[in-house]
Amino acid sequence: MTSPETRPLVLAITACPTGIAHTYMAAENLEAAADTAGVRVRVETHGSIGVENAFTVEEIRDAAAVVVAADMKIDTARFAGKPLVSTGVDEGIKKPAELLRSALDAPKSSGDDAAGVDGSSRGETDGQRSWTRRFGDDLYRALMNGVSHMIPFVVTGGLMLAVALSLGGEPTAEGLVIPEGTFWDTLNQLGGLAFSLMVPVLSGYIAMAIADRPGLAPGFVTGLVAVTGDLYGSEADAGFLGGIVTGVLSGYVALAIRKIPVHKYIQPIWPIIVIPVVTTLVVGGLFIYLLGKPIATLFEVMTESLEGMQGSSVLLLGAIIGAMIAFDMGGPLNKTAFLFAGGLIATGNAAPMGMAAVAIAVPPIAAGVTTLLARSRFNKAERDAGVAGLFMGFFGISEGAIPLAVARPLQIIPANVIGGAVAGALAGMFGVKDNVMHGGPIVAVLGAVEGIAWFFLCLVIGIAVTSAVSLLLMAVTTGAPGAGKDADADTEPDAELTSSDLIDAGTVVLDLVPATGQTGESTGAAAVIRALAGQAEQQGRLAETEVVDAALAREAQSTTAVGHGVAIPHARSAAVSVPTLVFGRLQTPVEWDAPDGIPVDLVFLIAVPDDAGKQHLRVLAKLARALMKDEFREALRSASASEEVVGLVKGLGVDEVQGATA
Repeated sequence: MTSPETRPLVLAITACPTGIAHTYMAAENLEAAADTAGVRVRVETHGSIGVENAFTVEEIRDAAAVVVAADMKIDTARFAGKPLVSTGVDEGIKKPAELLRSALDAPKSSGDDAAGVDGSSRGETDGQRSWTRRFGDDLYRALMNGVSHMIPFVVTGGLMLAVALSLGGEPTAEGLVIPEGTFWDTLNQLGGLAFSLMVPVLSGYIAMAIADRPGLAPGFVTGLVAVTGDLYGSEADAGFLGGIVTGVLSGYVALAIRKIPVHKYIQPIWPIIVIPVVTTLVVGGLFIYLLGKPIATLFEVMTESLEGMQGSSVLLLGAIIGAMIAFDMGGPLNKTAFLFAGGLIATGNAAPMGMAAVAIAVPPIAAGVTTLLARSRFNKAERDAGVAGLFMGFFGISEGAIPLAVARPLQIIPANVIGGAVAGALAGMFGVKDNVMHGGPIVAVLGAVEGIAWFFLCLVIGIAVTSAVSLLLMAVTTGAPGAGKDADADTEPDAELTSSDLIDAGTVVLDLVPATGQTGESTGAAAVIRALAGQAEQQGRLAETEVVDAALAREAQSTTAVGHGVAIPHARSAAVSVPTLVFGRLQTPVEWDAPDGIPVDLVFLIAVPDDAGKQHLRVLAKLARALMKDEFREALRSASASEEVVGLVKGLGVDEVQGATA
């Protein structure tokens, strides 16, 4: 029998896209399975806390194989030449020993693998996860990657432009003009440069998320094509929508080329020369020769139609201008309506520009208002973008709404269109006029608007409509209680929850009793989460409704059941006043979409404020590891008093336990 020191060393990386429970559970199981698999294991975790236990250069050099158990993109360049197996994080939890053994016989990594990205490599069957769902999840992740990298360019460029226009701009018949050679002109140019990178960055990082580094250059270059209308015969460019198209096309074309088997002598140049060049030619040519020309023709038809409607229906004209302005926020439709309205100022008709000036500010300001009204429904990056949108909207920069629109296109874009149309139509009805070719409240403050009171009334109504529709669509599609995996819990009659033993330290032993006419399977996770949150609300630690919504929105992304009868739902929300950990032991286990199919009877609910640091993540990490151990779970199940449970949890070094009394 070999000694542990002489066993082959296997390096493992665990990561999950949301939360961190699965990350640490997989790590714990892989470490525990090392003896069974006959190997030594070192695990590097990629959680919300960050990368922990990073491998050293010596460990990578001595490693016999590498395991990547992740549901997100992991850079594997440092493992070039090492046998590498890539799968989903659930496989690390369910089959750790088999995974470690298979790594020793796995193909060698080229260092260019998109480990953990391909949904087909996650160890899931079609019955568990359909092809359309895998594609949708991967596409959504790619969009989020593009948005997260784009936001700094939007904020930096937009705020520079806004400050330059507000402090250095002078109202003229041609619009707000910044005198050349001034400091404000320099600031304006810097902002313009930062802003010009927005769409290429969006496109490039969408492509990179799909195809890894070989997709980055084609995504950037074709993103530039999307905003260079001269290449495809259009005076207006394709804007951020074009950037999404080029990013997705570049990513999947590069990914397809990457999968072509080539000789080992060609492999070194394949990802750095062949894939970028061929992808750029294919996608760039497709956009220039096939997609661009129809868009240019469409713009000409739209412009002619708008000119024909002038004077025939002010309300309809205002609604169309407002909808076009708000639809793509600086993109081709926006520019077409803006140029049409601005061009009429010279003819003495400033009313269409008044409609556009109001509508321009609606999407970005509404983005800020919406993120402030429903903070728990948005992540930190989206909330930050919303705050920037407030400022950019004031200065008439509609691009401030783009980050939110890209992240949630099915909810935000329709709401923008409706709100913009309402604002534009009302501006037309009330006779609002803008005598400069610029929009937003700044032009009213500077005295370029006729009918200032009506201008602000139309703007406020448009913002209110946009925010209301956004929240309604989000509630229907993504954020409603019971959406996604737990839909049955709220679409069916409510389950009756009886607290048979409510004890201190936030420990609740629940008996889940089905309502009349229901079966045990119809009572789901939502009812348990609601009961636990309700106990914390009684202690004044949080608001139940908002926390339940946030927890269920997280649940809809992927189940928080982790196997062995355990679930760890968690929520970050402004409705939480004190970081809270609540434990529930269910006398009647419930179905929770667990990876091993075992009903759940042990539930830890973690709720933290929006501005919480990383302490709760460390709580979750320690709990996740401990809950993979049989003795810890059995101790929880056999505890006869709350003090025993509290002692078990605090024994892990966890201090953020809710103090509650019966």
